[in-house]
Amino acid sequence: MNKFTPEHIETLEQIILARRDVRGNRFINKSIAKADLDKILFAGVNAPSVGFSQPWEFVIIKDLEIRNKVKDSFFEENEKAKTLFEGNKIDAYTQLKLEGIVESALNIAVFYKPSEHPVLGQTAMKEAGVYSVVCAIQNMWLMARALDIGLGWVSILNPDTIKTILKAPKDRQLIGYLCLGHVDEFYENPELERLQWGKRKNINDVVIKESYL
Repeated sequence: MNKFTPEHIETLEQIILARRDVRGNRFINKSIAKADLDKILFAGVNAPSVGFSQPWEFVIIKDLEIRNKVKDSFFEENEKAKTLFEGNKIDAYTQLKLEGIVESALNIAVFYKPSEHPVLGQTAMKEAGVYSVVCAIQNMWLMARALDIGLGWVSILNPDTIKTILKAPKDRQLIGYLCLGHVDEFYENPELERLQWGKRKNINDVVIKESYL
């Protein structure tokens, strides 16, 4: 059994705290080494999964024609999203760079592949399979940061449109669309915190003992 030292624990904590959602204005023109991409994917496929189902698939996208089609979907959905914010929020929203689809070295579309058979641990909570894919993305995010590679998760997309662009099978579910690349810098604090879009919650406000009442 592996024994981890306080130094290991501190390093993990540092990586967790240093992880950032990277936007297109931070990516630089530098390719990702195959060895680094392999490590990021390795982290993904070794994530925990309910019932050891491993229900993830990763589509690596470098082709600019494909990425421009994905970016068109982003622009369309982003215009819709703007109407949901008011006052100072709409001004701040329009100034945010919310994706790096073509600026990054590559994109990875992460899909959930449902099982054709009952899965241990998913009989009462079927969405646990999707949660497993999210765990894979978190692993990839942390490994990328440890390698000094930026990762941005683009969620302002139409999943059905992306499935069509990537010719994904009908039963697949898009969970995350990721932009990866080297960056000019990692912010000390999350960008949305820096821009005062929101404040970090206090741990005492979100930890509940025993029950809500």
